[in-house]
Amino acid sequence: MEHVDHILIVDDDREIRELVGNYLKKNGLRTTVVADGRQMRTFLESTPVDLIVLDIMMPGDDGLMLCRELRAGKHKATPVLMLTARNDETDRIIGLEMGADDYLVKPFAARELLARINAVLRRTRMLPPNLVVTESGRLLAFGRWRLDTSARHLLDEDGTMVALSGAEYRLLRVFLDHPQRVLNRDQLLNLTQGRDADLFDRSIDLLVSRLRQRLLDDAREPAYIKTMRSEGYVFSLPVEVLGAPL
Repeated sequence: MEHVDHILIVDDDREIRELVGNYLKKNGLRTTVVADGRQMRTFLESTPVDLIVLDIMMPGDDGLMLCRELRAGKHKATPVLMLTARNDETDRIIGLEMGADDYLVKPFAARELLARINAVLRRTRMLPPNLVVTESGRLLAFGRWRLDTSARHLLDEDGTMVALSGAEYRLLRVFLDHPQRVLNRDQLLNLTQGRDADLFDRSIDLLVSRLRQRLLDDAREPAYIKTMRSEGYVFSLPVEVLGAPL
């Protein structure tokens, strides 16, 4: 039976929930609508979804808090598209730092929301076609770290797992498949996001900052991801391909 993508819409505005839910259904998606974080948690306890559309401005736990909660729990790999009524770059930056995969400002055209949902789903299910990747299901070793490309887990030297969001994994994978090579922001956007996402260039800087934190890499004197002034970034260590993980 063909899989139908299931979209969870979390928004306290009943009219928006119903309009968005009905539009996505008419375009072949399965949808569930809830009004707040409590209802979201209850639903996710029993039902997996393919993507969450999450409003920022909600009473109680707002979307930023809920996104951070999702990224820290068992739903860390579920894509999140955030909505807000304010065209505020600060909100966009914070949302991306919390682990959102994309961002849309209200009011928006339903067609644009559908296009962004489809773009995020494509990016999370496949590495970009123009990315030269190593064989899947291997351990990639660099410095004190290993990346399990099958489970998409980052492991430290003691074997402790460090969780990565989908965006963080894609960026790290790009760096590991292009070590010791300078990649500019346009290249990183194309390789990790695709231009159809229409993300602003600073999103790459934010993503690099998050990935450095995962790697315990000092941004002032980074050992792994170095900033090349006016050029972009370079992953400075060699990468070794090990055998398949156990």
